[in-house]
Amino acid sequence: MPKRRQDGAPEWARLYEMAEPQGGYVTTAQAHEAGYSNPLLNYYVREGRLKRAARGIYRLAYFPAGDNEDLVVVWLWSGQEGVFSHETALALYELSDALPHGKHLSVPSSWRPRRLRVPRGTELYYADIDQDQRAWAGPVPVTKPLRTVVDCAKAESDLGLVEQAIEQGLARGLFGKEELRRALVDEELHGLLPMLRPRTRGRRRFTHPGRVRSKRTVK
Repeated sequence: MPKRRQDGAPEWARLYEMAEPQGGYVTTAQAHEAGYSNPLLNYYVREGRLKRAARGIYRLAYFPAGDNEDLVVVWLWSGQEGVFSHETALALYELSDALPHGKHLSVPSSWRPRRLRVPRGTELYYADIDQDQRAWAGPVPVTKPLRTVVDCAKAESDLGLVEQAIEQGLARGLFGKEELRRALVDEELHGLLPMLRPRTRGRRRFTHPGRVRSKRTVK
């Protein structure tokens, strides 16, 4: 991490180093750490060196465009505590042909009582996700493939979507069949176990676990 100058003067190089792993974005708090006051941030916006991406979030104007910048903004909104999950995670792993309806973000369970101004088009799930269940998709955190499939099953996602994710995940070696079987049993998703059987003529029969998900959506 770059050192801050002792005189507290703004340092563009420090701001850039903060923004680089975040797809060119910084929060107001991070900018303050680099010595940029609110009036100075406003000045840089007027000068065209910064762009306002959302409340309290800025983008370096000349930073190269990257993938999933819309997800970076939502992640920074969460104070870097959220983890992209469910159908958004399926899409990031390319485990589904379907585009997710909005952005799916899991936030700590302790957030449930909060009154949040959720970014438009973002769906929140409340869950405590351990570090060993997380991975990175470019600049944003995402649940690992096995956790993603189980979360989608628990959240009553489209069964065809879940089946496709299981087939592709197994085929690509993202998780093993026995590993998945144990996870489904542990979460009492017994109705999905037929998905692990070899295909025979006709359609496999399975039932949805019927779990209720916790979410908050802003459309």
